[in-house]
Order: sequence, then structure tokens, then C-alpha cells
Amino acid sequence: MKKVELLAPAGDLERLKMAIVYGADAVYIGGQIFGLRASAKNFSLEDMKTGIEFAHERGKKVYVTLNIIPHNDDLNELPHYLTKLEEIGADAVILSDPGTLMYVKEYIPNMEVHLSTQANNTNYMSANFWHKQGIQRVVLARELSLKEIKEIREKTDEDLEFEAFIHGAMCISYSGRCLLSNYMSNRDANKGDCAQSCRWNYYLVEEKRPGEYYKVEEDEKGTYFFNSKDLCMIEHIDKVIESGIYSLKIEGRMKSAYYVANIVSVYREAIDTYYRDKENFKFNPKWLDEIKKASHREFSSGFYFEKPGHTEQHYGSSSYVRDYDFIGVVLDYDSETKLATVEQRNRIFKGEEIEIMGPKVGNSNQTIEVMLNDKNEEIEVAPHAKQIIKIKVDKPVEKYYILRRPRKDD
Repeated sequence: MKKVELLAPAGDLERLKMAIVYGADAVYIGGQIFGLRASAKNFSLEDMKTGIEFAHERGKKVYVTLNIIPHNDDLNELPHYLTKLEEIGADAVILSDPGTLMYVKEYIPNMEVHLSTQANNTNYMSANFWHKQGIQRVVLARELSLKEIKEIREKTDEDLEFEAFIHGAMCISYSGRCLLSNYMSNRDANKGDCAQSCRWNYYLVEEKRPGEYYKVEEDEKGTYFFNSKDLCMIEHIDKVIESGIYSLKIEGRMKSAYYVANIVSVYREAIDTYYRDKENFKFNPKWLDEIKKASHREFSSGFYFEKPGHTEQHYGSSSYVRDYDFIGVVLDYDSETKLATVEQRNRIFKGEEIEIMGPKVGNSNQTIEVMLNDKNEEIEVAPHAKQIIKIKVDKPVEKYYILRRPRKDD
């Protein structure tokens, strides 16, 4: 068994770098066209080239999404875009549409091709079909159990890889094939512009009483009955690896750099712990505690063990749990003065207790006793967005280390 790949999302260049530094083996990104995250910043070709070089210098890979369901007009730019992706060194493209695949085979025939979860691959015959079309990796639908995945692995060619989501938001529809957003807000989920209408609060109308709205309530907050819990498989990482999945995928190209760093670092440690001693592997509760320090909804194991029932929906709220604030990222460190140069991401106050996290799980806590502005003047607060400051730290830090603090109740 070759070691599994940890695959992380990256919505922009900063998040790509964080994912790589914090332990991802590969990242998946979207360009400014053909990717299913229209609201993300996404990558210009120039940033994509920079990110690919950053990854390759560290022995990591970058996959580019081409997974919209295209209409005729969408295809006009595709040939030029494909040749550019090959020129800048993309390691693979991720697609779901047969027409897009035909273009890839015509214009960049040597490119590795992954089949997106948008293609809804749920059985071994479908996987074998796509493999015969030149697909090297199938991203499995979220609606599969570990038992089904094992059977798919057993009944497909050994050189066909499988990828599956292990963490992040779940969709109420079949692997993203949702029309609710189109209907409610005229935003096409299959072209990357989902309004997340499933997260809204709804009322009930009886057909013979039009205009009379009845609240559907679990409590005074209402009921978000389409609102799925987040997927989290950190407690079962050994079972996921042993199912035959090669690439373990984290959802979240819209998530923050802090989220990416936090989630990747935890799964990195869990995977490495498994391979160090498979026979005696045990889940470490501190991994889940650490994951909960990033924004999240309540967690679920999705479809991996059984089909989700009524307990897999989050009825009380569509908002995230956010117990920690991301307040800064380290740019540099002076070992003589013990001063870390920090780019501020949220207001930082002298005298407050903070945590400093790096690529490995295990953090240091300290009080900010010395904080300087860019003129080396002592300050009490850093209130400006992305303000460059210096903070005296108790332990050595490196570039890309993250500062965070427990969120205070307002």
C-alpha cells in the first residue's frame, strides 16, 4: 500500500502556500474560469504559475479545476486556457464533462486527468468506463460508504486512483448537482455560483391557504431542515485509508488561510501517526479538539458508515461555530531580539493571551508583553487591517506560523 495523499483546497496564493507548509501533499485550485467557486478570489494565470513553482520546489503537486457543467459559450476560451495550464506546469486537471475531456485530450493529451465528484461516480462499472476514456483518478461521490468504496477498489484496475472527501461542508444534493440555488436566487450552482440556499430558514405553506406562512420550528430560532452537518473523518482516518482511497480530500476553497492551515496540520499528523505504527494506531482526542478551533458546523461521518438520518442535519442554525479568532501570521523572526514580525489579521491588544500554532499540532501560549509598530514604537493595540507589527515571543517561530486567540463573548 502506497502512502495516501493529503489533498487541500486553496482559494488564493496565500492559502496555497499555507496548505503546502502545513503538510498537504497536493492542493486543488481554480482559475478565473471553469472552476466551481465563482465567489472565491481564484487564481490568475500569473498567481497560478507562482503557486505551482512554490509547490514543485517542495515536491508537492497542484491540480486545477475545470469542473463546471459548460454551455456552448463556455467552450470558446477552453483551448487557449488548456495550453496555458500545461505551459505553467499544472500536474492535473479536474473535470466532469465529457466534452471538456475531449478538448483536454485534443489540446493537452499528456495532462493527467481527474474526474470530479460532479460526475457522481458511485459504482465500479462507471469507474471502469471513465478509466477507459483516459481518466487516471476518480473523485468518488460523497454518497458512498466505506464498504462500497472497498468493493469499487477491488473491481477496478490497480492503476486507477480514487479520491474522496474526508472533511468539510456537505451538500444536500447529489455531490453538488443542486438546482435549489438556481430556483431561489437565479445563481447556477453547476457553474460555481451557489447561493447555499440549503442553509436558509424556511416556512411551510399549505396548498389551499396561499399566503399563510407557518413557521417550521424546533425552537425559537426556527428550523434549517436542509442544513447538513459538516463531514469530519479524523476519528476514523485508519478506516478511510484502509478502504482503498488514495487521495484524502479536504473541502473548502472558500475557507480562510487559518482554516486551511489548521485542518491540514491535524490530518497530516493523524496520517503520519497511522503509518508509523498501523497495528497499534489509535485516535488521539487532541486532533478533534484542534480541528474545532477552526470555524465549523457540528460534525458527522456523512455516508461512510450508514446513510445519514435525521441526526445528520443541523436544525438550529446555519451559522458556524467560531471559538477562535485568526489574528496574525508571522512574516519573519529575529532570534537575537526574539521579535516576530507579524501581519495583523484581526485587532491585537497588548496584554492579551494568545496561542501560536505552527505546522505540527502542539501550540504555545503566551501573553503579549511587547508590541511594536513599523517604526519600532511601543503600541497598545494593532487595529488596522494587515498592519505590520512586531511582537516579542517566548519561543522561536518561523514564517507562516499563525497567531490566534480564544474568541471573547460580546
